[in-house]
Amino acid sequence: MIQRIQTLYLFIIILITAVLPFTVSIWPVVNNASLFSTDELLYIAIVLGIIAFLALVSILMYKTRKKQFVVNRLNMILNFFLLGFFVYRLLTLSGEINISEKGIGVYIPIFSIVLLVLANKAIKKDEDLVKSVDRLR
Repeated sequence: MIQRIQTLYLFIIILITAVLPFTVSIWPVVNNASLFSTDELLYIAIVLGIIAFLALVSILMYKTRKKQFVVNRLNMILNFFLLGFFVYRLLTLSGEINISEKGIGVYIPIFSIVLLVLANKAIKKDEDLVKSVDRLR
């Protein structure tokens, strides 16, 4: 069912990964220039697009909860890779004195992972409810 709470969580993931990186800078750069995901880091934009697409696919798979759970797990793995890339990128930045702000881009995968965990809990809860009703028949 589309009106479940996991759909709301997945829709928020779509908003965070598809809209936020193109409106807010991922992290500030020296000389007051912002580094958007569309400027130099096209592959980050592609990964964020894949994450948003997987969340949309997961929303549309509401009839098969087990497959929805698996798609969310794959999405979590992709978010962990993106988070690892962001952390690596931040740790290897040169000129730390000039770059004191980190930006919001590092937190996008963290928020997505938390929302995916909440969505998977809700999917598991729905699956347990369906199994308990089947037991009564």
